[in-house]
Amino acid sequence: MTTINTQEILSRLIELTSQRDSNTLEISLAQTLFDLVAPGAVVIYRSINLDNTDFSSTLLNGDISRDQITDDLKHALSTCMQSGEPHSFRNKAEKYESVLLYPIKGGKNQTIAVMAILEPDDGVDFHSITEKLLKIYQNFVALIHENERDTLTGLLNRKTFEIKINKILSSLHSVDRESENENQSFHYLAIFDIDHFKKVNDQFGHLIGDEVLLLFSQLMTNNFRSQDYLFRFGGEEFVGLFECPNDEDIFLVLDRFREKVSNYTFPQVGQVTISAGYTKLTDNDVSANLIDRADVALYYAKNHGRNLVIGHEKLIESGELEEKKNIGEIEFF
Repeated sequence: MTTINTQEILSRLIELTSQRDSNTLEISLAQTLFDLVAPGAVVIYRSINLDNTDFSSTLLNGDISRDQITDDLKHALSTCMQSGEPHSFRNKAEKYESVLLYPIKGGKNQTIAVMAILEPDDGVDFHSITEKLLKIYQNFVALIHENERDTLTGLLNRKTFEIKINKILSSLHSVDRESENENQSFHYLAIFDIDHFKKVNDQFGHLIGDEVLLLFSQLMTNNFRSQDYLFRFGGEEFVGLFECPNDEDIFLVLDRFREKVSNYTFPQVGQVTISAGYTKLTDNDVSANLIDRADVALYYAKNHGRNLVIGHEKLIESGELEEKKNIGEIEFF
């Protein structure tokens, strides 16, 4: 039987609850389980599509499926995601090893990932310890969620934006240029603004206006990937941080979302449209510069018919605006 002393548990809990980022907290949880009670494979699986039929994995220790995520494992992961309950899986690919699947739940008690653990041979107390650690984790995630989320929409708030963007910029600053390759992706910041939103509030009232904001945020969540960062900055202004292979792809992603919003029927209000401006992150950027560039592109879209997606870099390339390098101002022709 695995035995754990009290000091070791307390030390691990201190380390676990020192995390303030949800993804880092997940990894810390899995590492804690591996070190304390499950010295086999520990892997976190996250769904990469809305119907929970395909998954990506974050390898912590060992490997559950050494070659690929098999169809049997996908089915078991999907069952765990949809039920929100622990699930067992007999791994045919590895001589019928017994794998235990535990749902990892976010701030709204929704399953956001699955932790797969190779069942230890002497894990008499394993289930009890695992379930208690998961409850501690979930309580802590709820506190993080409350602190970093917008109350109305549930999207990330502006304070959290500074943390996320600085983390991305820091990673860009530390990139080894010699190690870059053709398969690298780029980061983009986009600002979304609901067109003529003041008229919605004036005509239908602020309760209906809040409903539009809530439904719009749900459209964002449902149409973008789980790894994309989505923020509400205040009022009808929203921001997204995305990773994409190139400028053409990010435009298609954002414009497809713009089209989906314009085709959506909001109760009582009917159709609304959005305008969006976006820019690419570079390794010498700071967050204020990024916001300014995306805002200039958004301003251009607002003044050229609305219901448009405009890229800052595209405007410069086409000669529609000129950037004054010396003082950082933008002039429209």
